[in-house]
Amino acid sequence: MAGGAAVQGSAARGAGAQGPAAQGFAAQGSGAQGAAAEPAKPGSAAPAGSGAGVAAGAGGGGATATPVTAAAAGGAHAGAAASASPAGAGAGSGGPVGGGPAGGFDASAWQARQALIQQQRARAAAPAAWAVRIRPVEAAPIRTATLIAALVAGLAAALLLGDGMGPGLLVAVLPAIAAAYFAARAAGRKARPWTVVWAVGCVALLVVPALRDSAWPATLAILSAVSLASLALHGVRTWPGVLFSPFGFVDSAVNGVGWAWTGLRSRSGGLSRDRWLPVAKAAAVALGLLVVFGTLFASADAAFADLLGDLTPEVSVGDGPVRILLFVLGAVLALAAARTTAAPLRWDRIRIAPGRARSRLEWALPLVVLNLLFAGFNAVQLAVLFGGYDKVLKSTGHRSYAEYAQQGFWQLLWATLLTLVVIALALRWAPRGGAGDRRFVRAVLGTLCALTLVVVASALRRMDFYVDAYGLTRLRVSVAAMELWLGLVLVLIMAAGVFGARWLPRAVAGSAAAAVLAFGLLSPDGMVAERNVTRFQQDAKIDLAYFQSLSADAAPALDRLPEPQRSCALRGINDELAEAGDVPWYAMSLGEYRARKILRERPLKASYEDCSRLGTFGSRVEP
Repeated sequence: MAGGAAVQGSAARGAGAQGPAAQGFAAQGSGAQGAAAEPAKPGSAAPAGSGAGVAAGAGGGGATATPVTAAAAGGAHAGAAASASPAGAGAGSGGPVGGGPAGGFDASAWQARQALIQQQRARAAAPAAWAVRIRPVEAAPIRTATLIAALVAGLAAALLLGDGMGPGLLVAVLPAIAAAYFAARAAGRKARPWTVVWAVGCVALLVVPALRDSAWPATLAILSAVSLASLALHGVRTWPGVLFSPFGFVDSAVNGVGWAWTGLRSRSGGLSRDRWLPVAKAAAVALGLLVVFGTLFASADAAFADLLGDLTPEVSVGDGPVRILLFVLGAVLALAAARTTAAPLRWDRIRIAPGRARSRLEWALPLVVLNLLFAGFNAVQLAVLFGGYDKVLKSTGHRSYAEYAQQGFWQLLWATLLTLVVIALALRWAPRGGAGDRRFVRAVLGTLCALTLVVVASALRRMDFYVDAYGLTRLRVSVAAMELWLGLVLVLIMAAGVFGARWLPRAVAGSAAAAVLAFGLLSPDGMVAERNVTRFQQDAKIDLAYFQSLSADAAPALDRLPEPQRSCALRGINDELAEAGDVPWYAMSLGEYRARKILRERPLKASYEDCSRLGTFGSRVEP
């Protein structure tokens, strides 16, 4: 009865304040047998505290709260719990006033849950810590000179690169270099010694496509030039910088377009007619004079007409889409170079934490065992080198040392590569307790490097024997060049152990670029042809079918062969040049120019039947 009186008192006060809706809550809360309460009328406001409190406290009879009751409980958490009367509060059997019971709605818990979800979403959307560290500073506004240089780079790419790679590539890159220079001046960046080295190396590598007709050394040179350009523009000096700086061009290409567009929009409002009109008039007059007088001179002298025709790029309507694409690519790449110079990504801020230092025994035991294995292998190689060929051939069952050498070269190449991986991992977990540990690490790894150099020498010696027996090919000269470079890397690692390793990342990158440059300048296809021609002069053995895949760089060496071998060896180069037709000067390499001159002065003489009989198009046919 006391509970019922309290309910009635609370309901009466609620009804006086809010109307019938509060009475409905009171009836629901006081029903001892779970009687249903009268539903609240639409649009009426439920009491903020009394109804919720009564429903919570007097629900001992098993009454089920309706959605309206839950909404009233939620309203209590909105700050209206003060309207509940003491009588209503005391009527409950221990339930909290204005709070949700077991199974009810708890607004504070819901709000805490939503805040946690928002924090998790914010953490997921936030960039990684390393991405924040490498973020560049804000780039200065783009200068007019940079915009003009990028425009010229696009025009040069559209006019000079549509017919192929050659000297035109180097000419098209020069405006992009100028754009980067203007952006560097605007940003206040000064050239450092390593920056000059990278820039000079980049230009030198772009000379390779102008000299060599072969695609594979030219492609390697272009990729290496891009890598050196990224090192020069980013100014990096650590391993993460050397490895990741080329990817900075992707970010700069996207941001560079927006950077240029912002610069153009800022100039459009202040570019008055008095400023651009005189320039446009002068350019139109200059173009008209060139057309008029150039036409007159060309019609007056045939030699001048030929020279003018060779120097002027030929552009047709059918080449329009390709030329437009080349223009866009050239301009975007120039803007990427300029944007990288103005605001480079700070790749050097990426820090790679060293691994947990191991004890001397745990670290050195595997390496000492490996050193002993290398020493044993090298001892066998020295024994073979000083006269043990016959014994080796008898024990292995090979007919010649060339077969024996071929079997082991690739394994030794992989052994050299894996040794570099082992050295890198060993340095990561090396003991770092003091000067004694540093000397110990240098001694163990220095011994491993020295023994690996002997393995490199053995691999190269094996390749030399194999080439003497079976001739030189592109694959063989490539892997031999790679083995030489790996040996140079080992020497650099040994030097870093003595003089410090701060310069090692840039030295390894520079050695790789120098190797690619030397590889291109030495003309691999020319070397292959020269070596096989010399072999033919010694033992009359030659593979004419293989020569059909060589580029025009091999023509000077193949021209030394006697007939009909000469004509058959040059047949593939002759067919390829005839199919290409006339090529302008900016798309013709020096190797192609020499080959065309040789074939023009000394045409092919052997017939198809003669070349087929000599095995030019497949297997050799004996008479």
